[in-house]
Amino acid sequence: MIWNEEVECMSEDNKKDLQLKRLQSIVKKAYENVPYYKKHFDDAGIKPEDIKNLKDIEKVPYTTKNDLREAYPFGMFAVPRKEIIEVHTSSGTTGKPTVSGYTRGDLEIWSECMARGLTMVGVTDDDIIQNTHGYGLFTGGFGVHYGAQKIGATVIPISTGQSKRQMEIMHDFGTTVLIVTPSYGLYLAEEFADDGINMEELNLKAIGFGAEGWTQEMREKIEEKFKAPAYNIYGLTEIMGPGIGLECQEQNGLHIFEDHFYPEIIDPQTLQTLPDGEKGELVLTTLTREGMPLIRFRTKDITTLRRGTCKCGRTLVKMDRITGRSDDMLKIRGVSIFPSQIEKALLKIDGLEPHYQIIVTRPGQLDELEIQVEASPELFSDEVRELVGITKKIEDHVHSEIGLRVNVTLVEPRTLPRSEGKAIRVIDKREL
Repeated sequence: MIWNEEVECMSEDNKKDLQLKRLQSIVKKAYENVPYYKKHFDDAGIKPEDIKNLKDIEKVPYTTKNDLREAYPFGMFAVPRKEIIEVHTSSGTTGKPTVSGYTRGDLEIWSECMARGLTMVGVTDDDIIQNTHGYGLFTGGFGVHYGAQKIGATVIPISTGQSKRQMEIMHDFGTTVLIVTPSYGLYLAEEFADDGINMEELNLKAIGFGAEGWTQEMREKIEEKFKAPAYNIYGLTEIMGPGIGLECQEQNGLHIFEDHFYPEIIDPQTLQTLPDGEKGELVLTTLTREGMPLIRFRTKDITTLRRGTCKCGRTLVKMDRITGRSDDMLKIRGVSIFPSQIEKALLKIDGLEPHYQIIVTRPGQLDELEIQVEASPELFSDEVRELVGITKKIEDHVHSEIGLRVNVTLVEPRTLPRSEGKAIRVIDKREL
């Protein structure tokens, strides 16, 4: 089923015509109403009328998260503040948070995009959606909520936490779709198992993942535990929130809603635009955002774009699952490593739980990387000799994946921290 067939199955020529028209309009609006963009364009020696085709977007300098922080709180708004009817922010863990403001029209676009995405995974007005994403300044809860309501589904706005209550409601209310971060999904699965709940007795038909990165191996673990397919949801607070792109039931890439968001891939080192099919950093331009248009925003997310008609019938460009962020890449002894590479290696080994932490230290002149990973209860009860063999096997697997020797420590089940939001996978103790 397709929510908006006219747009989601649009021909490439018609799509490009629509994108150019909207790009020219949003550039003009940003230039005339946001002091940051007027200076941005003037400093680069360009005017809105210089955007004559889609490739001309490459003349425009990038917008970064730091630019948004410097405009805190309302400096990026393109409309009078009284027209902004809702505000969300990022967590602000690394400085001032970034603020995202929405007009009534923006909320309608957000609802439309999420309705399309939820329809991709099979949601209808007959479904009951248990939304464990946080409500409040975090965009996750509201984005899913708006889209589900637009479809006409029943929403349970339970947010994160209350794991016993989550189980009770899922069982009693007949939840059909669970929206969850991967790390919180793992936590809930453990709690369910402890209480002896048989997942096959639940009514779940789909799981929606968002808010943090994960590997295909992590997806398979969660699908196995919940006995339901899991689909990827992509979003950014700065651009809109969840709903920029979602997976269809093919589960091989996220369709980006190109009538509202113009995607590019760049080399994060040279900042040059890369052709489709090459891996790099995703850059997004909002084409219809009223309250806070963003032009060429560097997401820091590493992915690839692929075009063509999907088996689901949609012609929207697909982006591959995010494999890391250009700013979470670890440089260990001169080698570039993404945490997702380590997760991929760990989850290929039987007897390990999908809970781990990466600890980076520099005791002398060289970096050391330790991976703490939980063994299953069965594995941890084995002889010490067996555990030593498993540890060596893990170290070999990780070495083949990242090209570096690491130290692996097997820890007892349930000893690593659990997260009800985004999991903290890396602890960097180096003084860089």
